[in-house]
Amino acid sequence: MTVEQNVLQHSQKHQQTLLNQLREVTGTTDVQLLQQALQASNGDLAEAVTFLTEKNAKVRQQDETTYYQTSQVSGDRYISVGSQADSNVIDLTGDDKDDLQRAIALSLAESNRAFRETGITDEEQTISRVLEASIAENKASLKRTHTEVWSDSPNPHDRKRIDNCPVGLKNVGNTCWFSAVIQSLFNLLEFQRLVLNYSPPTQIHELPRNQKEHRNLPFMQELRNLFSLMVGSKRKYVDPSRAVEILKDAFKSSESQQQDVSEFTHKLLDWLEDAFQMKAEEDREEDKPKNPMVELFYGRFLAVGVLEGKKFENTELFGQYPLQVNGFKDLHECLEAAMIEGEIESLHSAENSARSGQEHWFTELPPVLTFELSRFEFNQALGRPEKIHNKLEFPFMLYMDRYMDRNREITRIKREEIRRLKEHLTLLQQRLERYLSYGSGPKRFPLADVLQYAMEFASSKPVCTSPVEDIDSSAPPGGATGQQLPPPSMAEQDSLAPSESPGSAPGPASTVTAAQQQRAPIHKPFTQSRLPPDLPMHPAPRHITEEELRVLEACLHRWRSEVEYDTRDLQGSISRIHRTIEMMYSDKAMMQVPYRLHAVLVHEGQANAGHYWAYIYDPHQRCWMKYNDISVTKSSWEELVRDSFGGYRNASAYCLMYINDKKPFLIEEEFDKETGQILSGMDKLPPDLKQYVKEDNELLDKEIEEWDAFQARKAQQDRLPLSTAAAAAASAPSSTSTSSSSPQPMSIECSPPDNAASQQDPEYMEQPSPTSDSKHLQEDTERAISRVAAEQEERSPEALLNAALKLEYARLLRFAQEDTPPEKDYRLQHVIVYFIQNQAPKKILERTLLTQFADRNLAFDERCKSIMNVARAKLDLIKPEEVNMDEYETWHQDYRNFRETTSFMITGLELFHKTNYVEALMYLIYSHQYNKELLTKGLYRGHDEDLLGHYRRDCLLKLNEQAAAMFETGEEPEVTTGLGIMNELVVPCIPLLLVDDADKDLLAVEDMRNRWCSYLGQEMEPNLQEKLTDFLPKLLDCSAEMKSFHDPPKVPASSTLELCERFSRIMSSLGKAAAHGR
Repeated sequence: MTVEQNVLQHSQKHQQTLLNQLREVTGTTDVQLLQQALQASNGDLAEAVTFLTEKNAKVRQQDETTYYQTSQVSGDRYISVGSQADSNVIDLTGDDKDDLQRAIALSLAESNRAFRETGITDEEQTISRVLEASIAENKASLKRTHTEVWSDSPNPHDRKRIDNCPVGLKNVGNTCWFSAVIQSLFNLLEFQRLVLNYSPPTQIHELPRNQKEHRNLPFMQELRNLFSLMVGSKRKYVDPSRAVEILKDAFKSSESQQQDVSEFTHKLLDWLEDAFQMKAEEDREEDKPKNPMVELFYGRFLAVGVLEGKKFENTELFGQYPLQVNGFKDLHECLEAAMIEGEIESLHSAENSARSGQEHWFTELPPVLTFELSRFEFNQALGRPEKIHNKLEFPFMLYMDRYMDRNREITRIKREEIRRLKEHLTLLQQRLERYLSYGSGPKRFPLADVLQYAMEFASSKPVCTSPVEDIDSSAPPGGATGQQLPPPSMAEQDSLAPSESPGSAPGPASTVTAAQQQRAPIHKPFTQSRLPPDLPMHPAPRHITEEELRVLEACLHRWRSEVEYDTRDLQGSISRIHRTIEMMYSDKAMMQVPYRLHAVLVHEGQANAGHYWAYIYDPHQRCWMKYNDISVTKSSWEELVRDSFGGYRNASAYCLMYINDKKPFLIEEEFDKETGQILSGMDKLPPDLKQYVKEDNELLDKEIEEWDAFQARKAQQDRLPLSTAAAAAASAPSSTSTSSSSPQPMSIECSPPDNAASQQDPEYMEQPSPTSDSKHLQEDTERAISRVAAEQEERSPEALLNAALKLEYARLLRFAQEDTPPEKDYRLQHVIVYFIQNQAPKKILERTLLTQFADRNLAFDERCKSIMNVARAKLDLIKPEEVNMDEYETWHQDYRNFRETTSFMITGLELFHKTNYVEALMYLIYSHQYNKELLTKGLYRGHDEDLLGHYRRDCLLKLNEQAAAMFETGEEPEVTTGLGIMNELVVPCIPLLLVDDADKDLLAVEDMRNRWCSYLGQEMEPNLQEKLTDFLPKLLDCSAEMKSFHDPPKVPASSTLELCERFSRIMSSLGKAAAHGR
């Protein structure tokens, strides 16, 4: 190819790009008009938009027809095809600013200048703006205070990959679009192999270092690195920042917006194609080298049409195929509309008419067929972009035979038959509607029901008196007697009402009436009158003869039967036509090109902001997987339908990726040529990438090793005071008092407590002060000793101890087995109850009871002292191998955690009922998280998870309402406070609601998001609009990553008695609230 040809082709491609962008911005589909606008503006898109806007304003009232013309073959692979758009609606593939003209003037003037200087197209610069915005957002977010809550878990074990679970991608700042696209492509194993095994051209140093090579080759290497980590990393998720940084550094711009999935996929495939093209040209053995990206993702269609009576036929190359959503119910309807443009009657007629139109017929489909679903439109009347939430169904298996050029004639015949059937169907539906909506007024009813009502009216028992007269003439209750007056008319009643008011002149009659009213209840004629026994419940004819009734009933019955028969006949005919249309392409000849759904890219939110994720089918496990940033979970077709079809919440499919079901190499695993075994993990990687992944895994292993060593040192430091206390206790037989103001529970130790050792015993087991938390334990212990001593006075101290242990254990066992109301929880009263309910080992129970009886705070009579000494001696005699002290400490630590969780829960619920939602939230969050950890070990380890989940969810909803109400005031301090509540409290907690995928939590999140998205269509001050635009991406693009919370709120110290009383009070109030339906 000569230099002149190269320049010509590049110029044609740039011109086609300008045409496509002008078409998207203005909604104009007339190619001639677009070219005219570009010529008039000398290639300045801002002026071209002004030209078209003014022209459209002049001809808005005219009824003109727009024709489509397929352009000649050019270098542009991305062709806008589809049905004509509404003149008031412009289709968008990205986000625009509110001031459309200003945004176009700023961005496109810069893009034209850059193109002339660097050769980089405006579309490429758009990608640059987005990527740089993503990185800037990520860096800026590090400065926000709420990101402290959103930090990664410090425990590397939490970030370690489990078995061979798929690896997630970290959202590094508005890059959920990147994760959705990359995961969809990565799970195409053929594409994965192409990327992993790509090697740059060997003569790279001899090639001219142009803009594309500076961009494509480094990006290709980073994509290989990223894919290799996704294959062999030990991490649960990996960071794609370096790949995004490469893309960002390739272009320079300061404008920021959230990236559009289809646009990014366009450019990603374009860059990969260029990278593979350089390699293909180096390795080529034929005149025309094959590019694997083109072979995988690009197809061809034949455009057959008539323009002003002249037939034309062109072949076009396409990548992602765009489809309009508005006005269609399923994917086939979208495709049918996209394949036929204009009036097609003349396309296959013998006469050449002046009509224009075209058909598209696929001549070659790519192995990977991608559809863009256009769900964003720019509403010119309102001056803002809008998202189309209409429901659009798509099948798991899509047969493309009807759209193939080789089936052109068959499809035309079937389309004509379907058109005829639909015309007949329309007539039948209109006739049926007349039966189902009968009447001439605003209210209409089914005709069969109207006839039935008439029959019921005619058959009712006739009456000769007026129902109004019967009611008015009935005597009021209370035994009032007097002269019966003629019943007044309704008008007379109205005229008498004022005279009976308290302001009327008093008289004897009125005095008597007042006295009667004091003695008798007030008369309520419509609720207390005794109706005559012959008064019917429904209206009835006054006069009707038996003959009239017989004739009328016969006619009405016959007519109703005829109407019901006609209705059933029409409904049956409509159903048969629907089935015929559905089965039109079900013969085997039209099911030879099957495409199976591989991935669905979902967008949730509005046109201005939103979040992306992907559903990808795993053919080996035969299930759907949901890829939501770092979160990768099993899903189902039902969940996919709910989130992807649209019409439910604000989520809908934005891009569909189908793969040829007859080409299994796309998803087949690679086999070892020598052993025949499936290659997996690191075995799939070339040597350079194996080393790269190995080094990254070693970094994680080192981090885990350092973490474990740190935790071991910390545990050793925690045990050191215990051993010191034990040694000190052995040399200090007398008890001394200690005090502890810390609300944190402490460890249990068997050795005698003294001034130092007392800190080793938990507050629920031993405290030095008789007014402290252990007072009830001392009383229980002394009561057990007194009972056994009274029954067995002559027994030895050891026998008394054994009897007291059995007695106390029996008492606690009854508590553990008792069915208690919600406001009473014996687990809070004694650790043994908690142990019994959770089936603790017998040795743990025995040692814990001995510790209770070894408490030196018991009464200081000789009997108690002797029993205490025996208990302490028994504790000393227990050998380490008899009781596993690590297990013993674990059980008591679990109980301390249970009490701490209870304190968090009680405090949070108390604050919630005081409507102090800001302070209550963190207590409820921590209590729910701690309780969830407890319940993983057993059902009775914690509290009711549904209860805590309800109040955690309700607290977030209350805060959301408070913040929204503050925002609605429009006052600067209120707006700032409201958004602060959302950013600092609500938004960081949303992932906690999403992680378990519970329906109630999902609906709560959706309600919160919908509340804020509803402001998008409202008029507001520019500063409020700016704040809302800045806030919505944070609300909608919440990372699925589970973040750790630091510095839990302080819990007020409470003794066991206080804790039980507070628990009882708050649980009783919850029961009363539930009884009132709250």
